[in-house]
Amino acid sequence: MPDDTAPWTDAHLVAIDVEGSGPQDPAGEALLEIALVPIRRGAPDVDKAFSTLINPQRTITRGPWTSPGITNTVLHDAPTLDEVAPAILELVAGATLVGHNVRVDWRLLHTVLPEAAPIGLVDTLRLAKHRHPQLRTGHGLQAWLERLSLSDGITHAAPGSQPHRALWDTVGTAALLRTFMHDAAPAEATLGGLMAVAGLNLDGTAFSPPSDQHSLWDDL
Repeated sequence: MPDDTAPWTDAHLVAIDVEGSGPQDPAGEALLEIALVPIRRGAPDVDKAFSTLINPQRTITRGPWTSPGITNTVLHDAPTLDEVAPAILELVAGATLVGHNVRVDWRLLHTVLPEAAPIGLVDTLRLAKHRHPQLRTGHGLQAWLERLSLSDGITHAAPGSQPHRALWDTVGTAALLRTFMHDAAPAEATLGGLMAVAGLNLDGTAFSPPSDQHSLWDDL
């Protein structure tokens, strides 16, 4: 089990973003692209990133939700899910997955790869709302990266990608986490503190600490 009292930067975190064919897909939503970026010492380790398109082995009907550049032509030449599944499973095993509205990413990944075995989820959308409760709207990933002047750095760190594509959004999520946690109060700067304000269980419910750790959470 991870040490909830250790600095959050010591935790086994992996940022995730997936792009799919949409829940409206009558054949069932297909996973079309995934990016996984380990977070080392609080920063995205882009050199160890895994990012790939995935051939759904059928024609996809594009809609307004379809990410830019994802077409049936490019998907035709991509590897299949069976071909990339071992790498995905290895990267997520035992990790806490970090995503912006991470429930959506985890729902699709768990649907197509039910054997995927992370240990928890951190939602930077929840973290943004916790840090800035005065904002009623404007909590989207791209809006926050623009607001914090991070977008150009993300584009440089994720060459060949762009907003609303898996690698760009995953690197952006990791950078957003680092920025929000830079000035975190001591009680929130641990893994337990981060989970208390932004954590989710794998069933999508809000994380709650074990009963024997209430003294830590009472300080938050």
